Amino acid sequence: MKWLTRMNDKLTGLNHAIGRFPLTTIFLIATAMISSYLVHSQKDNVKLLLTLVMGAFLSTAAQVAFERFYSKQSARFLLMGLVIVLTGGYYLLIHPVPVMSREIEIRTSVALFALLWAFIWIPVIKSQISFNKSFMIAFKSLFHSLFFSFIIYGGIAVILAVFSQLIVEIDGTAYAYTANIVFILFAPMYFLSLIPNYPSAKDQEDIKGVEEAANCPKFLEILLSYILIPLLAIFTLIIVLYILKNITGVFWTDSLLEPMLVSYAVTVILLYILVSEIENKFTSFFRKIFPKVLVPIVLFQIVSSVISLMESGVTYTRYYVILFGIFAAAAGILLSILPVRKNGFIAVLLIIFSVISIVPPVDAFTISRNSQIATLEQELLKYNMLENNRIKPNNSVSEQDQKIITRTVYYLEQMGYIKEIDYFPKDFNVYNDFYDTFGFKEYQEHLGTGNDGVYLMTEPGTTINIAGYDRFIQMELFKSDRNGEEQISEFKEAGKVYTLLKVTKGNEVDLKLMAENSRELISFPTQEIFDKFYNYTGTKETITTSEATFTKENDRAKMTIVVQNVSIEKEYNQNNAGIYIFVQIK
Repeated sequence: MKWLTRMNDKLTGLNHAIGRFPLTTIFLIATAMISSYLVHSQKDNVKLLLTLVMGAFLSTAAQVAFERFYSKQSARFLLMGLVIVLTGGYYLLIHPVPVMSREIEIRTSVALFALLWAFIWIPVIKSQISFNKSFMIAFKSLFHSLFFSFIIYGGIAVILAVFSQLIVEIDGTAYAYTANIVFILFAPMYFLSLIPNYPSAKDQEDIKGVEEAANCPKFLEILLSYILIPLLAIFTLIIVLYILKNITGVFWTDSLLEPMLVSYAVTVILLYILVSEIENKFTSFFRKIFPKVLVPIVLFQIVSSVISLMESGVTYTRYYVILFGIFAAAAGILLSILPVRKNGFIAVLLIIFSVISIVPPVDAFTISRNSQIATLEQELLKYNMLENNRIKPNNSVSEQDQKIITRTVYYLEQMGYIKEIDYFPKDFNVYNDFYDTFGFKEYQEHLGTGNDGVYLMTEPGTTINIAGYDRFIQMELFKSDRNGEEQISEFKEAGKVYTLLKVTKGNEVDLKLMAENSRELISFPTQEIFDKFYNYTGTKETITTSEATFTKENDRAKMTIVVQNVSIEKEYNQNNAGIYIFVQIK
């Protein structure tokens, strides 16, 4: 029976992948187990998970390097030992950091990206097998592994849902456990099982298996040649016409075009590699024309990005845009003059540029940090706002310079660099202290327009001091459709009855604590909550207990509000929050 034969072949391939990549298998099993434990315990250990993923990528690259250049098992064990040392070193580097910053996450992502390209390129270094074939194999393997993984996960999820509905209710974490097994363990191992054994440097005879694995299916050839290439040609024409039309004006300041041009360059390069082994009129035309068109387009994009950073300084995103533009221009030149068999130079360039971007002192983060600090200092000195190594408020800053200062301060806050700058107050909080520190409110354009909503929650594991309060009430806060009073809670204290009311009047919602005979003890205008958090940026996800706490007090009562979560839909003017209310009767 054919299906049994195919199933046996797949299982054999998986067994072969386990034996071929034993250290990778161990790292992936450990990742899946720890991820499942974290789901069960509702804890978070991103550092350990990233370390294991780094180990899996390193061990995979090391294995293909062994297969390409070595034959003795002692070399294999030495490479495995080196991988373990490097993985341990990575963990020691990130372990002391109290919170995983965006910088660490991006550095790690770029390193993993470089290792992926190394995995594709290493098996064909100085080989009669072209890089194009290796890339096609990896591309097809990735597609197949993801396709089957989603099918398997979808099928298991349906079974769990039906079983939970009809037989016994199943905890929702079962879906997370399933995802861990399928996407962390099965998908990578199935991907590796589809990667053939490349011939070593000493043995270049047996390439039949590689040639078969690199064969482009007919449907993929049609998709690439007769659908994607014509669509990309039309898109290229539109871009060229836009540049020609706006070259004397808006093109140089249109930030929306930047990601579009980067995406365009990525598509051209990847499509070029994929069609390098396909011969027809469309692919021949594409290989001949598109690299030459790519070069001037990315050069225009580089100049536009440089002009933009002259005002606002370098950020890590703009650094990567410019660095990728340089890479894309170099790649376009190489693709224009080198034969298609030499496309491996593209992988080498990409790995080199990736390493440059994460290794000090020319990495994205060192340069962007120094640039943003220099930009801020230049603006502060311009208005005499630095005095005795402290910031002096100034309300006469021009609107344009307010914009620059706001952008720079928010960037430094988001990247965690403010604590490294001496002239900022030690306990500076950009969301609470901006006006008091600089003498003007944040420039609103920086904070976004349209439905740039704010969604926040208190930090997990938050503790709240309840000493001295008589009652605790939990409620959802949102604006009622009609004006009037709504009773939230009624309770007795020292033989007297007290009532907590939500009073809606137009756009205002107040919480009022009432004593007997409708006597108001204390009132809290809830708009204060939304006013405070309105200008928080989308990158801010959690708030501290201090940020979340609001208190009103008089000689009759004390009311403290602790925000559990808050949602602000700016476009639709819809605000709601989950809050804790603590009441003390005096």
